[in-house]
Order: sequence, then C-alpha cells, then structure tokens
Amino acid sequence: MKHDTKQIGLRIRTARKQKGMNQTQLAAALGKSLRTIQKYESGEIEVSLAMINELAGVLDTTSTYLTGYDTQEKPLTNMADVMQFLFQLDQIRELGFRIDVKRPPEHDCWECSITFNGKDLSSSENADMCLFLEEFRENREEYAAYGHSASSYQDWKDKTLAYYAAVSLSEAETEELTEEERISRRNAFLKEQFRS
Repeated sequence: MKHDTKQIGLRIRTARKQKGMNQTQLAAALGKSLRTIQKYESGEIEVSLAMINELAGVLDTTSTYLTGYDTQEKPLTNMADVMQFLFQLDQIRELGFRIDVKRPPEHDCWECSITFNGKDLSSSENADMCLFLEEFRENREEYAAYGHSASSYQDWKDKTLAYYAAVSLSEAETEELTEEERISRRNAFLKEQFRS
C-alpha cells in the first residue's frame, strides 16, 4: 500500500515539533539513526505502517493523522447522512453487496442487513471488507464486554483506518439507457432468473 511519503514526512515533523522533540531525541526513542528520521521527514523513504504506529505512540498522535486520513471530515448527524452514505457505498466499483430483509409474517423478527460476499471476484475489495467486518465485530464485542479500554479500542480503529487509507476506490459509471434498451435488458435479466 502506497501512502504519500512527503505528506507523511511533513506530519511527522509537525507532530515531533509539537511534542517538543528534536530529530535526535526521536531517533533515540525509536531506536533508529538520525539519518533515518531525516529521511522519514523529508519523504525520501517510505515509512512502514508498523513504524507509523510506533511514531504515533511516541509523538502522542494517531496513525490516521500521520497517514493523512482525516477522521473528522463530516460526522453523520442525521438519518439522511447515513442513507446518503449507503447510496455512495452502492456506487463503489470495488465493493458489491446485497441487501437482505427478514420481515413478519414470514419471519419472527424484522431485520435488514447488508451482506458482502468475500469470494466475489468481481468486487475486488469484498474480501478485505469481510476481514475488516470480522475484526470489527470481535473488537466491538470485546469493548462492549469491557475487555478493551476506550483508548485501546480507539487505537485499533485508528490503526485500521491508517492501514486502509491507501486503498483507492473508484465510482461506478451510471449507465444511461434508452427505455427500449432498459426493457430489453430487463427481459434478458428475467429470462436468466427464471432459467436458474
């Protein structure tokens, strides 16, 4: 995964100065050479994610800050924001999901879920999404059962976001069809469905 090394270097330098450390002190705290710290800050070499996490700890900042992922862009403040997020998610080319609905009287409960198929090869990031959701469930349950402190749970979230910040996504093109093309494709779709 590629992060912008120049920007990371700038953020390392900014965080170091805010902490009141010089490069020699930072090098000593990390067990690195002064030249390595200089290369990190100038963007000459790529900083591994493990080192970003270590730097974040030493500099009292977050991995997401160092990688440039802004977690405070815009909070979800109402249901329309959440729904808009789902509409946007539906437009991501590398992710595919289905929506499952269970509702009375066929079911005892009313549940809706979004399901990502981790083996769907047409959606290149579905496997990573499944890995993330599995880990999210485990960490969330551990936090709810007081197995994680609030800070360790936040640290896990920051490290996860920093790791995936370098994975680029693209928007799927909306296909404009004439009414005739749409009906033709609908008929072909239904024919295929009934054949299965």
